[in-house]
Amino acid sequence: MVSLAAVKKWNILPVAPDHVLAELHDFHPVIAQVLFNRGQDTRDKARLFLEGGDDVLFNPFTMHGMNQAVGRIRHAIKKQELIAVYGDFDADGVTSTALLTQALEAFGARVLPYIPDRADEGYGVNVEALQTLADDGVRLVITVDCGIRAVEEIEEGKKLGVDMIITDHHSVGDELPNALAVIDPKIDAKLRLEEGRTNGYPEDMLAGVGVAFKLADALLRAEQNQSRRQPNLKLEDLLDLVALGTVADLAPLDRPENRELVRRGLDVLNRAQRPGIYELAQVARVEPGKISTTSIGFMLGPRINAAGRLGSAMTAYRLLATRDITRASELAQDLQRINIERQNLTMEAVEIARARALKGADGDLPLIFDAGPEFLSGIVGLVAGRLCEEFYRPAVVIEMGEDESRGSCRSVPEFDITQALDRCADLLVRHGGHAQAAGFTIRNENLPLLRDQLMLLAEEALSGQELQPSIDIDAEVPFDYLTMDLAQRLNRLEPTGARNSAPVLATRRMRVLDYKRVGNEGKHLRLKLSNGIHNIDAIGFKQGEWAERMPLYIDVAYHLEINVWNGITKLQLNVQDLRPAGQMD
Repeated sequence: MVSLAAVKKWNILPVAPDHVLAELHDFHPVIAQVLFNRGQDTRDKARLFLEGGDDVLFNPFTMHGMNQAVGRIRHAIKKQELIAVYGDFDADGVTSTALLTQALEAFGARVLPYIPDRADEGYGVNVEALQTLADDGVRLVITVDCGIRAVEEIEEGKKLGVDMIITDHHSVGDELPNALAVIDPKIDAKLRLEEGRTNGYPEDMLAGVGVAFKLADALLRAEQNQSRRQPNLKLEDLLDLVALGTVADLAPLDRPENRELVRRGLDVLNRAQRPGIYELAQVARVEPGKISTTSIGFMLGPRINAAGRLGSAMTAYRLLATRDITRASELAQDLQRINIERQNLTMEAVEIARARALKGADGDLPLIFDAGPEFLSGIVGLVAGRLCEEFYRPAVVIEMGEDESRGSCRSVPEFDITQALDRCADLLVRHGGHAQAAGFTIRNENLPLLRDQLMLLAEEALSGQELQPSIDIDAEVPFDYLTMDLAQRLNRLEPTGARNSAPVLATRRMRVLDYKRVGNEGKHLRLKLSNGIHNIDAIGFKQGEWAERMPLYIDVAYHLEINVWNGITKLQLNVQDLRPAGQMD
């Protein structure tokens, strides 16, 4: 098994046709090319993509199950029934729980938030939790970011005398839960596909927190239309949570409604009006006013996720829910401590699994499979992700328990890991996920069979393919294009993230004037590059090894950024990959 971290194929995207460039003539040529790459190939599409507006925020009552849900919730509020908001332990689930709980309390509801424990209860709705909630007097449970596959659990909940409302965004199965209402925009998409319906909710890629926000929106509309009482709720005040959960959950940001929700949510986030957000930004060393999708993805989101990985996700919930700045500071410090522990444990586990992968069994295996009691359930997905990224192979990492084990999978685009698990379903207690990320529970006696079967499936799917990580290049540009004006124009493509990544540009034959290793253990690389007339600074994260073999001229793939440091504003290349000049694909 060989590390492929430094060997990437450069996929230079096709140049936009002349008729598209003519259509987008109002834009800088580089921006027009990037818009074309993102599917925005007309003037109207491009303007909607860049500017958004109210037109891309859809009526929540067009979503399947929304009317029934709103009616039952309003009845529960009126009768002062105890309502439980049942969430998930990741950032999407935590923000969803905080958002809907805050909204319901603003309507005068009695609300009990509940998030299961990852280690003791596992993902999703479980009957023991429903029993506990019923014993506590709960008569209505509303799930957020989970429940769409919990067919048996919902039936058991009904037997306990609890009404169930499901709100979720994950893929629907063959059978919907028989709940009082089931809200999931993918139901609307499925009905359009299978039954040819033309109505229903237009956007099927909301995050779980986006669906929870839509429920809050519907409740507010109903309250304003049917009641004389004005609730103490502004939808805008919930948008910081929507942005946080949407970005952290990697919901696609090429979709107009997600873009608009995140764009508006970033404005609210940057005001840091929620004490927990302010204190979380402080411990993450993110300055309020400068919070971006990158800040969420790499700084804020991981700290919220850390709570559910190694402790209780309710710690993160309490941080987002509290109105007390002192309490928020204490909780933020707790998350900071947990996140540092998570980083250390992940690093140790990655080194163990990496050493085994490098030692390899016999030659270059098609799939990495590692199981052991030393892996914690909260970090197996992170470990699998690191292995998959480094070796460019599907990776399965399993925490072994006494009788049952829990595994997490990450995969490459060439191999659908969830389909592979479907073909091994007879060996699994439960499983689910997406094409490149999945999880499962398995009886220990079935682990050897699972390993053998996944190896065969991976060999069958990947045999003969050239497995190599790639990087998409939006446009090749000459050095002279690298101006502050272009960088500012590129910023209009924000918010960037999943399915709308920050544009990657490439420039050939840059001369290396200076370079040095920087950062912890010299992992990163700082460069000064030139075209013989002008110079530009560059930073290459995790590119430090190039310092041992740096050519005089290099081809560089990069993000063009505006860097502000000590009051000085400069252009900077954020290097995504580099190679000796003349070797571009």
